[in-house]
Amino acid sequence: MAHRTLFLIFSIFFLLTNFACCKEILVGGKTSAWKIPSSPSESLNKWAESLRFHVGDSLVWKYDGEKDSVLQVTKDAYINCNTTNPAANYSNGDTKVKLERSGPFYFISGSKSNCVEGEKLHIVVMSTRGGHTGGFFTGSAPSPAPSPALLGAPAVAPVTGSASSLASQVGIFGFVGFGVVLL
Repeated sequence: MAHRTLFLIFSIFFLLTNFACCKEILVGGKTSAWKIPSSPSESLNKWAESLRFHVGDSLVWKYDGEKDSVLQVTKDAYINCNTTNPAANYSNGDTKVKLERSGPFYFISGSKSNCVEGEKLHIVVMSTRGGHTGGFFTGSAPSPAPSPALLGAPAVAPVTGSASSLASQVGIFGFVGFGVVLL
């Protein structure tokens, strides 16, 4: 009986930690990702399409601050690689930006030539209609993919979530299901 109670407490704790908000997401999934992509399939936008971003999450960039920077810009500045008058300018090589609202965010390299060659990122942060800001029960529908026509890029089929997120969800349900069977 003590094992079942302990398992139930652990299961509830495990589920609640998944509801906790605020993940730190390494841009591109690796420290060397903030660079000119070698091909369109290597763009950061391609990487971002496989993820869902939530209010409270933070994006983290790792780069050589003496050679590059990250600018948070408007949609127009993103499309035109306009590096003048950014909303925010980061150049320390270890940049962390908290996503404090839903909607689109646009980032470009501080080097206009790098931006023109594809060193930029556009993400859409999911709304918080359900009141949760993280985990897999957000209470909101997935945010729409940015329109390729507005970004000057070919259309890409939408992705419903990342494999690691899906594996995490299946693992949690399996873990809790196993506990219910034991009870």
